[in-house]
Amino acid sequence: MGHFVGTLENRVKLQNDYETFIIEADLHSLTTLSKTPNLVPEYTRQVVLDNISAGLDPSKVTFFIESTVPEIYELAAFFSMYVSHNRALRNPTIKDEITMKGLGDQFSLGFVNYPIYQAADILCVKGELVPVGVDQRAHLEQTREIARDLNSLAGKEIFPIPEALVGRVGRLPGTDGEAKMSKSLGNVIYLSDNVGAVTERVKKMFTDPTRLHPNDPGHVEGNPVFIYHRAFNKNQAEVDELEALYKQGKVGDVVVKEKLASALNEFLEPIRARRAQYEAKGKKYLDEVIFEGTKKARSLAGETLETVKEAIGMGYFNGMVR
Repeated sequence: MGHFVGTLENRVKLQNDYETFIIEADLHSLTTLSKTPNLVPEYTRQVVLDNISAGLDPSKVTFFIESTVPEIYELAAFFSMYVSHNRALRNPTIKDEITMKGLGDQFSLGFVNYPIYQAADILCVKGELVPVGVDQRAHLEQTREIARDLNSLAGKEIFPIPEALVGRVGRLPGTDGEAKMSKSLGNVIYLSDNVGAVTERVKKMFTDPTRLHPNDPGHVEGNPVFIYHRAFNKNQAEVDELEALYKQGKVGDVVVKEKLASALNEFLEPIRARRAQYEAKGKKYLDEVIFEGTKKARSLAGETLETVKEAIGMGYFNGMVR
């Protein structure tokens, strides 16, 4: 749900106005799945399914798999030469992730390099507008710096300077009250959850810790239940009424959560219906969508790589191997 309001919703809106590329960053997933890489292929298909269930049209959008576009890694190698180690570690999102996941100093080099690979993910197709959650803006700023540095080195514009488009809810808190909804923390509601799963997750949601009894006045600001109501409940009048009653101690958490579960399930119903439709097409259909998209993206990434090499004076063997 956090991914939806942070980026997916905007991707769906933009697909009719922009040539849209959706990267499945499977290599990046090894920062947390390095010991279970066998899970990645099915997770990748499920993420594609999430995207098209949310409303992205495979006939309009190019889906591609990061690990099957080696040109991305060549670009990332070039980019890494222009990013200092200290600059990589200063990235606030990286620092937050290290703290949130309790990694200490036990994080991989790939984890620190994540934003550099992300820059290659974006710039390999010369992305101009990137829908992001607010926590990804620091990553995008590093992409912008890399694009400016390479343009300056080349003496001409070889990359657009991509702009961020932050979702209407920049960061959806986790169901446990943590600042960020994260799969690795398990504080999520999935787009694929059925009615019962959503209801159970909402029942366990963190609310106002200062409210000891149902008739105590409660706080709605910073309360995840009300943040979710504002994000997903289509009945704004109901939300306004619940907030007023909650502040006065005239409605309990149970009722507020029941209404939230109903609102979330209503919101998810068309997504579930599309998911069932695409699931019925089978794994072969998803793989064809991925294959065709990756083929297109790899061709563009190859052109971008050659452009970069030529621009910085290292294109002297371009075309000899490919």
